[in-house]
Amino acid sequence: MAEKDRHRSGGVDYMRISITDRCNQRCFYYMPHGNVQLFRHSEILSYEEILSIVAAAVKTGFRKFRITGGEPLVRKGICEFIREMVALDGVEEVVLTTNGVLLEDLAPALYAAGLRRVNISLDTLNPLKFQKIAKRDHFQRVMRGIAMARSVGLNPLKINMVVIGGVNDDELEDFGHWAMQEALTVRFIEFMPIGCRQQWRADKFVSIDEIYRRLENEIDLHPLGRLASDGPAKCYQLGTTRGEIGLIGAVSHHFCNTCNRLRLTPEGKLRPCLLRDEEIDIRNKLRAGCDQAALIDLIQAAVGAKINLHAPDLHTNWCAQRGMSRIGG
Repeated sequence: MAEKDRHRSGGVDYMRISITDRCNQRCFYYMPHGNVQLFRHSEILSYEEILSIVAAAVKTGFRKFRITGGEPLVRKGICEFIREMVALDGVEEVVLTTNGVLLEDLAPALYAAGLRRVNISLDTLNPLKFQKIAKRDHFQRVMRGIAMARSVGLNPLKINMVVIGGVNDDELEDFGHWAMQEALTVRFIEFMPIGCRQQWRADKFVSIDEIYRRLENEIDLHPLGRLASDGPAKCYQLGTTRGEIGLIGAVSHHFCNTCNRLRLTPEGKLRPCLLRDEEIDIRNKLRAGCDQAALIDLIQAAVGAKINLHAPDLHTNWCAQRGMSRIGG
């Protein structure tokens, strides 16, 4: 990225865009089972509105965009939307995060639309445990989706595992060996205090330091040099294989001083920090007819708010107003 653009965005050049709060699974920590309050379709940004925001974001120095949900692949027209986003002047990378349920069917079309990288959320390698976590019997579909994504060229493929004590932390070594065997990158992510406090307890939290210690007992871990695509992850090669892991410690190891991202929620709020409830409304201004210059001002205001934020105190400051499905994964 040009130095002048990095200065203009304050080093914040990455936007995560949630295109829906709907999902075809009900993971208890992400989208609880039961009476889930969803946005009305009229409240959610249209693809045209999102593309207008992306075009303005590029003018402030943003270069990388990640499409998330909910589950982004449940929204109709996703492939054509990605095609249009990839084609926007100044967009250098478009990435997708998905639960993989629909990937078997859509991976070829996504690749044809210009998508080249995908992250797949998978919290267990046990089909029965998968059903318990996701409240859906989708394990085999996800595994076929992973295979299809790799076969069409969506590489490097990354697997995201949220580590939850007493739920799936007994599978850390299994994921490590799987990454070694299949030349995958597995990213172990700390369980974050987002949404209702009942979803997050100290006994469910496993730090990346503990994850590292457990893996190190079985697998040789070799630190890797940082790449731009690593984000906040501390990355390691697994033995002499092509398998890798990344450790993301948003709770135990704050990376606020190096965080380079904004989040755009499904209904059009710019969120400077995942773990704080501060937001800047962009949808209503857009629908009131604001021009690109005004959009740029709103995005720069969100960047300014982000730069002035400090690491949250997780004992007193929680992201309590939204669950992850209403923010964007």
